[in-house]
Amino acid sequence: MTDKAPQQNAAKAPDLALAVLNSIQNPVILVDIDGHVAFANWEAESFFGASANHLAKHKVSSLIPFGSPLLTLIDQVRERKAPVSEYRVDLSSPRLGADKLADIYVAPVTTEPAGSVVVVIQERSMADKIDRQLTHRGAARSVTGLASMLAHEIKNPLSGIRGAAQLLETSVIDEDRALTRLICDETDRIVSLVDRMEVFSDERPVDRVPLNIHAVLDHVKAVAKAGFGRNIKITELYDPSLPPVFANRDQLVQVFLNLIKNAAEAIGDRPDGEIQLTTAYRPGIRLSVAGTREKISLPLEFCVHDNGPGVPGDLLPHLFDPFITTKTNGSGLGLALVAKIIGGHGGIVECDSQGSRTTFRVLMPASRGVSEDDDFPKTKGHI
Repeated sequence: MTDKAPQQNAAKAPDLALAVLNSIQNPVILVDIDGHVAFANWEAESFFGASANHLAKHKVSSLIPFGSPLLTLIDQVRERKAPVSEYRVDLSSPRLGADKLADIYVAPVTTEPAGSVVVVIQERSMADKIDRQLTHRGAARSVTGLASMLAHEIKNPLSGIRGAAQLLETSVIDEDRALTRLICDETDRIVSLVDRMEVFSDERPVDRVPLNIHAVLDHVKAVAKAGFGRNIKITELYDPSLPPVFANRDQLVQVFLNLIKNAAEAIGDRPDGEIQLTTAYRPGIRLSVAGTREKISLPLEFCVHDNGPGVPGDLLPHLFDPFITTKTNGSGLGLALVAKIIGGHGGIVECDSQGSRTTFRVLMPASRGVSEDDDFPKTKGHI
């Protein structure tokens, strides 16, 4: 009796291998001896912006920047017949886009065709975002300690100074009264700054509930249009099927008021100034929670776009650090507070700025009990 099971399994093997490769969430390509792309999984098609059939017509050297270290890695692997890894390789190009840092793994293929190598690309963007978020949290803890010290060591003496100035104001001549008024105003300004810093030391748990983010954004837009954003066009592009976000409403209002106010101040008096609010669902990223086996997903993306002058490149990595600001009279605490609030919700905030297009992007978890496979209830949105 002939055993057909091994033959059936062998027949299914190519399909199974293809399914496995396409399920990998990193770009994977097979480069033949001539340098052509012999295979590309679905993630590679997305990464290079072309179908596998189209990629197969090109050499890998034409798909990546001239002189890229990836070409050297492929040559090394063929020469040594051993795998090689390289970290933080810059693949930025007009074709692939800006800020394309990746960790690359290249290994020889031991079967036919001879000389082929497999290349696995892991983009660094999300890892770098998480690293920056941890840095922001560390900076916020530094401000927390500083705020506690200032509240005790500075606010009390300032209260005495202000009281003394008020007493002097009643007994000095008119010419000197402006000086006592200046003392009062400046002490009030310092107290206000310390009060803003004390927000960082508030570690009390906040009440969180499932929220319709579009209702929050509509409220923030109404506040902006009634004040600082009255002369700026504010548009929306919402995903109406977005699931609820698990958050504190007041804190989210504070976050997006800060972001929209920053955008409005960056635009200034430009007649064509525009702010766009967008929401989207971006599945695929999961983070491990320290101390548990639980993994959280950050599929909800909320963005504030503006067409202001942009953010200087040297400032971008430090934008959410305390006391960093481009404003003449700014305290540099607004974006640091945004990072603290979003970090406290288990999310990530980042800024992309290219030319006259700046985007502040907030990634947050969905409400508890919402699965990525759920059919989401329709929420208020605008298309």
